[in-house]
Amino acid sequence: MGVLKKKIAVLPGDGIGPEVCDEAIKVLEAVADRFGHQFEFETLLMGACAIDATGDPLPEKTLKGCFEADAVLLGAIGDPKYDNNPAAKVRPEQGLLKLRKSLGLFANLRPVTAYDTLIDNSPLKNDRVAGADMLFYRELTGGIYFGDKGRTETGAYDHCTYEREEIVRIAHLAFKAATTRRNKLTLVDKANVLETSRLWREVVQEIAPEYPDVQLDYLFVDNAAMQIILNPKQFDVILTENMFGDILSDEASVIAGSLGLLPSASVGERISLFEPIHGSYPQAAGKGIANPIATILSAAMMLEHFGLHTEANLVKTAVQNALERRVLTPELNPTAPYTTEQVGTFIAYYVLEEAEALPHRDNIEAGLSTII
Repeated sequence: MGVLKKKIAVLPGDGIGPEVCDEAIKVLEAVADRFGHQFEFETLLMGACAIDATGDPLPEKTLKGCFEADAVLLGAIGDPKYDNNPAAKVRPEQGLLKLRKSLGLFANLRPVTAYDTLIDNSPLKNDRVAGADMLFYRELTGGIYFGDKGRTETGAYDHCTYEREEIVRIAHLAFKAATTRRNKLTLVDKANVLETSRLWREVVQEIAPEYPDVQLDYLFVDNAAMQIILNPKQFDVILTENMFGDILSDEASVIAGSLGLLPSASVGERISLFEPIHGSYPQAAGKGIANPIATILSAAMMLEHFGLHTEANLVKTAVQNALERRVLTPELNPTAPYTTEQVGTFIAYYVLEEAEALPHRDNIEAGLSTII
């Protein structure tokens, strides 16, 4: 593929969001320098910082900037002063839900990979985790989170609804992804109880013949939750509805041993958004200890979205190099940690030069000091 020009809206958000976004941008700039692409970054407010500045978690200027961009890079949102505060009429998370709906981000992709070099970090036994590599396709704009909700005199209700087309569009994406991986797709539902789940199963069964090479199976959500822990290696692509996907992908994150390693993409018909799955971790803000790798891998997913597969693979190789060399923040390297900025710089330098990093810590730090 030739030289590309892309405009990227950057929503650093709250807590450690700005720090990890800075390192992802650094890596993207290294990609641009090496391959001759042009990435234009526009930084915009969203989350608690936007409420503080404008009273709105998603200001109109931010939404406009996202619509005008080719992709969106998000850091993290959330602030303790809005958590468990009944008096808070506006919350940072409302901005994210509105953004997803406004941009039509209907599919959330979460890859979960067990890295050999960090396998001891997982709370699961090594022999269960080793080799696990799954990809979640979670429907993102329908279901119980977006259904009618309210209170009655004696209780409350949350309605779960799905339209056939909402299932069709994400199912096709999941099947196509399976054809590029290990040709297996697992639909997770609760079709023994829920009418919406029965519709999901019907629609997926109708689509399956279009992908004859893909092995399709089904699991009820309670069994799936158990199987992800008992035998995570059995899964390839997992397709499911909004709430089930929210819960199961968070559960599966322990396989990697760190939330700081897990990227995600939210795909729309025109614009897609890329973000780490971790939260804003406000206690770590400004301390230089936040792990930027999930955000950097989210940037790699963005490159794949642009069709830049060589560039994306180089970023992934650079991350693998950092893992093997133990150039990691305190979360993953408590005895000899590097800072957020050093990790990002190390990965960006590999992308730029594709050179073997020196194996000795003193030499690595000396090299970092010359390029930070």
